[in-house]
Amino acid sequence: MTKKKINILLIEDNPGDVDLILYTFKKNRINNEIKAITSGEEALDFIFKRNNYENALSPDLIILDINLPKISGLEILKEIKSHSETKMIPTIILTTSKSEMDILTAYENFASAYVVKPVEIEEFIETIAKLDNFWLDIVKLPNNREK
Repeated sequence: MTKKKINILLIEDNPGDVDLILYTFKKNRINNEIKAITSGEEALDFIFKRNNYENALSPDLIILDINLPKISGLEILKEIKSHSETKMIPTIILTTSKSEMDILTAYENFASAYVVKPVEIEEFIETIAKLDNFWLDIVKLPNNREK
């Protein structure tokens, strides 16, 4: 079965987690464009096409860590969901935080899902593979690309 091609924006500051996520997604599909960004400021520039990202492809799916330097993932989520041109982009929170307040805040700000990162590498890879299967094979995503 040919998998659909989408643009994924990964916002994650932990290099090890970035590598595992990219490895898992690339293992399961070849055609997707996956852009990894490590800071909140750069992520907002990418999403809103500012400062060297004027020609960036709009993401079809965002995977967002909460614990980022300077601008937190929850602040990024609030910004994404407060603009008409970006509010429809499905945004998955992928974080180590099990805080009920973080979970509540994420869903109050229209996170599409909240996933806690497993500590064990095998479980982490399995979780990413399940996200891949659900969000890229089962769910119908909106077309966020500019025409």
